[in-house]
Amino acid sequence: MVNNRHQGVALLLVLLFGGILFYLGTDGFRVFTAEEARVNQLMEEKPQLPEITLEDSEGQSYLSSKFKGKYVLMTFFYTACSTVCPQLERNMERVYDRIPKTYLGEDIVFLSVSFDTSRDDPATLHSYQKYFKVDGDTWRMVRVPDSVELESLLDVFGVIVIPDNNGNFAHNSAFYLVNRKGALTEVMDYTKVEEAADTIVALLEQGGGKK
Repeated sequence: MVNNRHQGVALLLVLLFGGILFYLGTDGFRVFTAEEARVNQLMEEKPQLPEITLEDSEGQSYLSSKFKGKYVLMTFFYTACSTVCPQLERNMERVYDRIPKTYLGEDIVFLSVSFDTSRDDPATLHSYQKYFKVDGDTWRMVRVPDSVELESLLDVFGVIVIPDNNGNFAHNSAFYLVNRKGALTEVMDYTKVEEAADTIVALLEQGGGKK
């Protein structure tokens, strides 16, 4: 009886300790993966888009504050990617098609940011964007030439980029929505095109962020 009681207490302690570890490890039972925990943290912090210099596919340079007062839907990619990036940008195009044209350029701009600055020069970006509806105005493909500024942007938005030994990168992918005040307010699943478009249109229709 004593041994059984001890075994029962030991089992209870193991379960309790395991439950505590699971709670802490899953961000209080709210999430079950590191990616979801990362998104939850971003949504709580709502970080500001850093002031950085962008260079677009036409070789034009300007500060990210150029888009202050507008929503900015962002993706992070590299043109040599043969896995997720083409689908990411294709889905970006599908969201773009679902936004009423009256909002494009005036209330929202689309920004695809390459993190492969050594290879994705303006000419490469210009060639790549032809596969999508990138017009260089309402939707732009850009890079961040300054490596320190690029690292700052990736870090602030929780974008993980890990190079391999073959010129490729392992990275996470999502739609990042920055509001009119420059704060990151939505990190959306890039595979859920209609849901992302509906969220954006609803914000635009209610004039979110203008006040």
